[in-house]
Amino acid sequence: MDGQEQAGQINPLNDVPIAPVAVHSKTLQKLSAARRRQGLSVRCVAQRLGRTVTEVRAQEDEGSDLLISELYRWQQALEVPVEELLSEPEDALSPRVKMRAQLLKVMKTAMAIRRQARSEGERRLGRLLVEQLLEIMPELKEVSGWPAVGHRRRADEMGRIGENPIPDDWLHEAS
Repeated sequence: MDGQEQAGQINPLNDVPIAPVAVHSKTLQKLSAARRRQGLSVRCVAQRLGRTVTEVRAQEDEGSDLLISELYRWQQALEVPVEELLSEPEDALSPRVKMRAQLLKVMKTAMAIRRQARSEGERRLGRLLVEQLLEIMPELKEVSGWPAVGHRRRADEMGRIGENPIPDDWLHEAS
């Protein structure tokens, strides 16, 4: 059995997956980058996967050809969408997470519109918009509108923590 046939196979003698072999020169997956983005060490991922550090390093090779079931194990271990393991995201968020964040912002705006509506027509439009967003993403049900109190700081304004910094030794004083 050559390296190409061996990738992702199970050793019949001990039911342990054979370490994948890099069989392609092109990038097939981005396990290493996803692991680093999650701030996890190779050893931590190896423990979560029930693999040795050597096996995890071999699987992280961008050219290693993994079974889909193994990618799903990585997805569970890293707690990221599987799409993030297959392709390099354009930014820090996967497209799916980015869409969810955008829907969350739209829901906050819809809730603020509904709360600040002055006429029955505005309230009705606000309710309709909220209902439509809930059809798309039911978990938005508990989202409230944007805060209506106070104002947003300008880029040149400093927040309270900047005006009243916490001393470096405050933790030692508490004990």
